[in-house]
Amino acid sequence: MNPLHDAQHRDFASDNYAGAHPEVLAALVAANGGHQVSYGADAYTARLQEVVAQHFGAAARAYPVFNGTGANVLALQAALPRWGAVVCTTNAHIHTDENAAPERVAGIKLLTVPTPDGKLTPELVATEAWGFGDEHRAQPGVVSITQSTELGTLYTPDEIAALADQAHALGMRLHVDGARLANAAAALDLPLHAFTTDVGVDLLSFGGTKNGLVFGEAVVVLDPDAAPGIEFLRKLDMQLSSKMRFVSAQLVALYEGDLWLRSARHANAMAARLAAGLARVDALRVTQEVRVNGVFVEMPAQVATTLRETWHFYDWSPGVVRLMCAFDTTEADVDAFVAAAARAAG
Repeated sequence: MNPLHDAQHRDFASDNYAGAHPEVLAALVAANGGHQVSYGADAYTARLQEVVAQHFGAAARAYPVFNGTGANVLALQAALPRWGAVVCTTNAHIHTDENAAPERVAGIKLLTVPTPDGKLTPELVATEAWGFGDEHRAQPGVVSITQSTELGTLYTPDEIAALADQAHALGMRLHVDGARLANAAAALDLPLHAFTTDVGVDLLSFGGTKNGLVFGEAVVVLDPDAAPGIEFLRKLDMQLSSKMRFVSAQLVALYEGDLWLRSARHANAMAARLAAGLARVDALRVTQEVRVNGVFVEMPAQVATTLRETWHFYDWSPGVVRLMCAFDTTEADVDAFVAAAARAAG
């Protein structure tokens, strides 16, 4: 098949826009020969368990799935009884961008809390973590946080530990939506276990697609008691891949060595370069400290309209756009966007 798009053009709308990393594509080719047992009883899924254990500890177990929504829904459903509820922020992806999948597919009530920076604190969790034993109220059973958050902010290990301690004291679990967990690790300069397993996280959605995979994520259960029945629920939720070796092989390629970290560091660095360039344009204002690969910019409508003649990017809130960098964003891409923004702003 001939290419149907300009393979040299890169946008700033989402790290999901990026193609697959060449090393990931090579892993798919390597996994393709011959036959392997289906539904996860293959050599690549077995190797993934070893890789996950190296990052998160011997008790960690990975359950590959097709996508991030599936990972979040499966993780939360496995951690909750039928009458359970999740405390999350109003910015949380499970609340704003998953089209009621937690509610409709998993039957979960979301108890949302507004935050100024996309982060929960024990004090904020307490505003919804109450009513235990009251049959008239959905029972809070999970605190779900995003690392890095939807506003590009980060939780420190101490902040996560405080949330885990609070959740466990209340008989709840702590879930991390880790679609951009690699970017958080790169920004914090910490191994993955340092802000997950070591600080009391029970289970997490482990990202891959935003960091160079063709498709695929995983639920990683850190506490074996946190997700009873997850094997059955994965099938029930239509997230059990028959040819699982192709999901697992990609995750192995990403996390077996340092590809995940190299890619995340590069995306973060490109975002920092983009923010620094845009900050020099008088008509624009970077609204959030840039820690990972997202840049939030207050941008006049006419400037945004002009830039959208060449690039895609999303409105985040009135007058504010979100710009995302990916593993394949180049310095030339960034500099071209900054120069165009300066021209558009006059």
